[in-house]
Amino acid sequence: MDLGTNSTRLLVADVGGGGLRALLRRSTVTRLGEGVDAGGMLAPAAIERVLEAVRGYRSDIDRLGAERVVAVATSAVRDSGNGDELRRGLSELHGIEARTISGDEEARLTFSGATFGRPAGEAEVLVIDIGGGSTELVVGRPGAEPGFHVSTALGSVLHSERHLSQDPPTSGELDDLASGARGIIEAEVPPELRRGAAAGIAVSGTPTQLANVELAVRSDRGSADGHRLGLGAVRELLGRLARLPLAERREVPGLDPERAPAIVAGAAILVETMEAFGLAEVEVSEADILHGAALDAWVQAP
Repeated sequence: MDLGTNSTRLLVADVGGGGLRALLRRSTVTRLGEGVDAGGMLAPAAIERVLEAVRGYRSDIDRLGAERVVAVATSAVRDSGNGDELRRGLSELHGIEARTISGDEEARLTFSGATFGRPAGEAEVLVIDIGGGSTELVVGRPGAEPGFHVSTALGSVLHSERHLSQDPPTSGELDDLASGARGIIEAEVPPELRRGAAAGIAVSGTPTQLANVELAVRSDRGSADGHRLGLGAVRELLGRLARLPLAERREVPGLDPERAPAIVAGAAILVETMEAFGLAEVEVSEADILHGAALDAWVQAP
């Protein structure tokens, strides 16, 4: 289970023998990080939304007979002063012991999940995980420990709250967001690393939602998983979505209405990341930190 800034997600899987077979995936937009940047605390209503989502997940976990439950909390809980309230509620109400992981651990698990099953020794890839409160950038070769990783203070929810106050956002707001994102990436990732990645893998809600919108435009029933998003297409999608008021954005075919408030900032972060690393396209992958956490739990099992 991934207790993220924007969504709470579940993966139930059979893991072992060098493989992972997903039995169930669920995702609920719970907006846990709402207001954390401004106030430094998880809102009581946000905690309740997560606990309610996990109540349903607990039923799925029990029905499928999961032998081990792993729950990780990421940037919203890391950055808040009352994360213990959420962890206590999960333990007391649902018997789930969640742990707050560092940005480094989040990046490692994301890379492990995103590159699992790819041939070892492939050229270096960049894994991009745009979350609600942070973006993990990891460079490495599949089958090996990543050579570089960083958890940046870039997030689709965080930067929506910081930069996009108008509906729809103004060009000035979008420019400020892009400039801020570009500055963070350039400060956090050395130039030689930005030139070294031969390919990009984008995980999490932002690229998946953008892929779904592009597929809907094409009237294509294909899966977002494995879809390739070109830089020009992402720029075009960003411009199209940013021109729409939130109410109209919620109606865009292929876009989950609950993802509409943060999709503009997420798309802008993806554009700036692709440009910084010189990537003409990225492959969208639905294998991410959930897969990495499941694999890690299997490796560490007694």
